[in-house]
Amino acid sequence: MQMYPLKFGSIYKERIWGGTLLREVFSRDMPPDRRFGESWELADLPADKSRIVNGELAGQTLEAVIRKYPVQMTGLHEFSLPFPLLIKFLDCGDVLSVQVHPDPETCKRTGKGDPKTECWYIISAAPGAVIYKGLKEGTTREKFEQAIKEGTVERLLKKVEVKVGECHYLPAGTPHAIGAGLLIAEIQTPSDTTYRVFDWNRVDDKGKPRPLHIDDAIERIHFDSSGDNLTVASVGRLVDSEYFKVDKGHQARNCEVLISQGRLRTIIILNGFGSFTTGGLETIAGNTGTVEFKAGDTILVPAAYEGVMRFSAESEYLTVTI
Repeated sequence: MQMYPLKFGSIYKERIWGGTLLREVFSRDMPPDRRFGESWELADLPADKSRIVNGELAGQTLEAVIRKYPVQMTGLHEFSLPFPLLIKFLDCGDVLSVQVHPDPETCKRTGKGDPKTECWYIISAAPGAVIYKGLKEGTTREKFEQAIKEGTVERLLKKVEVKVGECHYLPAGTPHAIGAGLLIAEIQTPSDTTYRVFDWNRVDDKGKPRPLHIDDAIERIHFDSSGDNLTVASVGRLVDSEYFKVDKGHQARNCEVLISQGRLRTIIILNGFGSFTTGGLETIAGNTGTVEFKAGDTILVPAAYEGVMRFSAESEYLTVTI
């Protein structure tokens, strides 16, 4: 099998807080009367598995292709599924709930959920847009529980005004929320375990509040850490964690980047466009060895692939490795 850069169909999720930025920023063709808050670009969860949409492998799931071509895909003779990344775009028309995700130790101890560590890259931000990440210094479990009862959780969270190009790292156990007016690339471990602790006293279209998971959330919050200690970066290596690494690239028009074999990469195109070209290969599934990319695309580049990434316009992109 001659490997090539793989593109996947987006898995859209309707959310009460969904916005319009996926349409406006990435020109997505989406129903205007539905609130899509999440677009899952690369997923290998039991209920949501990304399917390839280009080339000879079109129609197959990421999981199936890795099982069939493990070394060519990953570069490793031993590779454990599920795929260790979940990549999404978050389209936030309204503020998200205050929530927390568990760490591996808590999942093991309680026998519930899957651990989740994540980072947020800010693609688009309305003036004054904010995120909430971590607790203010001195916040104890007792103070937090009292704030839940009083409906004043916000005053204990670290509120941060954000800018386009920033990447915010949120390890498991960090209470957080995303404010309105943001389009975010979320890179995370493969988990959909979320415990909501506060939802801004919001109700759904039927006038009912969404379920909260207060006891579970409090049990998983790291009260010994502060939002002041969480990292933020905007150039070069944005995240360097045990779960994934994220690097930011910026190329001028007509520049080329050589893609060598041996390493599995996931590339998220933030803006610009171009193509992957495979030297010496006449065809890839009926085309001329070219896989085009544009803003909003997430491409998985197999470890066995070798070619050139050509930029037809000034472009920014994220490269995620594991």
